Amino acid sequence: MSESMSPFTKQQLLPQEEMLEVLKQKGELFIGLPKEIAFQEKRVCLTPDAVNALTAHGHRVMVESKAGEGANFSDKDYSDAGAEVTTDTKKIFSCPIILKVEPASMEELEMVNPQTTIISALQIKTRTKKYFETLAKKRATAIGFEYIKDEDGYYPAVRALSEIAGTAAVLIASELLAKPNDGNGLLFGNITGVPPIDVVIIGAGTVGEFAARSVFGLGGRVKVFDNSITKLRTIQNNLGRTIYTSTLQPKTLLKALKRCDVVIGAVRGKDRAPIIVTETMMESMKLGAVAIDVSIDMGGCFETSEITTHDNPTFEKHGVTHYCVPNIPSRYARTASVSLSNIFTPYLLKIGEDGGLENSLRFDRGLRSGLYFYHGILTNKSVAEWFDLSYSDINLLIF
Repeated sequence: MSESMSPFTKQQLLPQEEMLEVLKQKGELFIGLPKEIAFQEKRVCLTPDAVNALTAHGHRVMVESKAGEGANFSDKDYSDAGAEVTTDTKKIFSCPIILKVEPASMEELEMVNPQTTIISALQIKTRTKKYFETLAKKRATAIGFEYIKDEDGYYPAVRALSEIAGTAAVLIASELLAKPNDGNGLLFGNITGVPPIDVVIIGAGTVGEFAARSVFGLGGRVKVFDNSITKLRTIQNNLGRTIYTSTLQPKTLLKALKRCDVVIGAVRGKDRAPIIVTETMMESMKLGAVAIDVSIDMGGCFETSEITTHDNPTFEKHGVTHYCVPNIPSRYARTASVSLSNIFTPYLLKIGEDGGLENSLRFDRGLRSGLYFYHGILTNKSVAEWFDLSYSDINLLIF
């Protein structure tokens, strides 16, 4: 009988086993979203809209009561989006997948069930050997979101938070220059007949680029310093205009610092940020100038920097107002939460589509680069070297 005369459709002629296999592939995720307990951490990994997208695809999301409060998302917003809201912290940490902004504390890790998947920041500099030993004991799988790469090889979470930090640095500087904040009383905007504000940006990465973008938006003048010619060329291309760029020559930098009203430090090092602006250079700056050290989470790139908090963010040294808060994006918690949520949601939906994290890790190299623990086995070389632990290559474990 010819195919066109067949009483069955092509779909019906598929072997039954193959059809069952197709149906089995999708996995239902059960995600726990705890309230952040880290100092001044107000961000949350999933917005109610993201929860709605996940629950619409058949996944379960359990949210700890007041988890989104710092970012102005209420418990009602989450329950309306299909989440289960609970005040029981232990219940949240018993979920198979736990999604956090900050790394889990030792107390939180104790509540975690064996074989749990934890997705959070790793912040290797703030971890201890005991933290990794506990993960091994729990046979946990852990992903550090700052190490996840996209298809272009970039780090989407780091870039998103750097965009916020760069833009925020300029807005903060603008506030600090105002007279009520004991500033110079200078307005950032380019007012007719008034010379524009001069800003020096040290570091031509994402933070530097978005800081420069914001300065131009407000009408200021920018000088960007970096030792990477490639980065300086990239920032010019990305901004679509010719700007003053220079390598880090002490004499040239000193000259720029003497004239500027704001300096923004945004350089990163391997273990800590290099000190670019010495105390002597800081002494030569204008009285009432503003110094914002975005690199403070890596030790700071100004010699005069000291860690401050969101409650008491500034101090004065040599007549210069210093702002050295490590967690700038948390100041804009709602924007930061939406930004992080935009990154996590597609990954979670993809993990569900792939039938679980195991399959996603097998096919997604970018996600695999964020993995540092796999069923209790350390898979990250940097962590192993830093804490003198043994590790296994993830490619040998998965395939």
